[in-house]
Amino acid sequence: MPEILYDVRDNTAHITLNRPEARNALTFGMYEETARICSEIRLGGNIKSVIIAGAGDKAFAAGTDMDQFRSFSTPQHSIDYEATMDEVLQKIEQCEVPTIAAITGACTGGGAAIAAACDLRICDQRMRFGFPIARTLGNCLSTGNLNRMSALLGQGRVREIIFTARLVEAEEALQIGLVSEVLPDATACRARAEELANLLSGHAPLTLRATKEALRRLRVDGPTAEGTDLVVDCYMSEDFKEGIEAFFGKRKPEWKGR
Repeated sequence: MPEILYDVRDNTAHITLNRPEARNALTFGMYEETARICSEIRLGGNIKSVIIAGAGDKAFAAGTDMDQFRSFSTPQHSIDYEATMDEVLQKIEQCEVPTIAAITGACTGGGAAIAAACDLRICDQRMRFGFPIARTLGNCLSTGNLNRMSALLGQGRVREIIFTARLVEAEEALQIGLVSEVLPDATACRARAEELANLLSGHAPLTLRATKEALRRLRVDGPTAEGTDLVVDCYMSEDFKEGIEAFFGKRKPEWKGR
């Protein structure tokens, strides 16, 4: 079976991490394929949103497959790995349409990093999220990854989670804003992800893209981040003109993503 399942249904792209027998532990190929799919989706096309989920009901993804680390023997191996991870997560984060992580069960290590790079995260009641590397592998996260996690959770909480090597459970995740909803089980979680994707497909795609890119720039570049291009793209778009006409015509706008 392929390690990544990919299909498009009703304007939603579905990326499924497909190694349920290994709790969807991620191979390097799985990272690269997920990033490739996200980077090739273009605004204004048939795809309006992306759902990333894990196969089965035990895990979203239980980190990187540790067998792949056995060959690490030089400094360059570690540098290349973290550089690749940063590139993968950036491509997921910069996907031109909204991304939804439907998290069921374990979501650790690289799986947690992928979920954190998505725009929206929902989970089932069994979710356990974190980076228990201080008691398992003894590696570390890149500064880029830590930056993303700190923007999401705050430096203090990220430090506490990594230092204690504990996993954040569903209700705490909801309280701290890591996830926006907790669903009863995997089936309900996936169904809710579909509902969210359908909702987003009816919203102005340029507004969603500008918002996610502006927030990314603010995280990376700070409060002086430039965003004039995003403002111009929206206000000078066909969609903005359509929105105005639809408002005065008291009808639903027909968005084109341009």
